[in-house]
Amino acid sequence: MFTINEGPVDRIIRVILGLGLLAIVFVGPHTPWGWIGLLPLVTGLVGFCPLYKVLKISTAGSAR
Repeated sequence: MFTINEGPVDRIIRVILGLGLLAIVFVGPHTPWGWIGLLPLVTGLVGFCPLYKVLKISTAGSAR
């Protein structure tokens, strides 16, 4: 369906960032802004970033 355009390091960083942002919803200052963490979490798990597609960027390298 989608071509993977994120490399493994990019994906790991996105998942960690997403989980960190989601943690502030439940553990930290309980602000709804933490729900923004869903975006990097989902794109990291799926391996596809729509913004990368628009900008014609790929961190996946040649092993696609």
